[in-house]
Amino acid sequence: METWYGAAGICINKSSQLLMVLEGVTAETQKWSIPTGGLEKGETFEQCVLREIEEETGYTAEILAEIKAKKGVYEHLNIAYEVHYFAVEITGGEAKIQDPDELILDIAWKPAEELRVLPLSYPEDREELLAFLAAPKTLVNTSFT
Repeated sequence: METWYGAAGICINKSSQLLMVLEGVTAETQKWSIPTGGLEKGETFEQCVLREIEEETGYTAEILAEIKAKKGVYEHLNIAYEVHYFAVEITGGEAKIQDPDELILDIAWKPAEELRVLPLSYPEDREELLAFLAAPKTLVNTSFT
């Protein structure tokens, strides 16, 4: 079985909103996700998450901490996955879609109230993302709104 490796960035601004992107193509249902993408050859998970954030949102970031690694299997696709999640802080740039895959349709900061009801690409992450938003703000981005 093939394994897909990727990284995801969790970024919260000073207004307790989560940086998210709307993914999809017109032929499918559009869903929200934190910036996430696949590991490229020779890349570390850390390099991957920073590249994906810049590609998908236009922001540059730095890593504050690795949060977790999620592993599993998509049985219907016969593919295993391993995704490393990082708490990140935005350090520059501006919201601008520049995704080479042309799958990102929107960039937005979402509060917990919206996160509870948004259609998510990875709905299994909803409760952990909400918990992260509710946690003490020691890893909160303070430089962007």
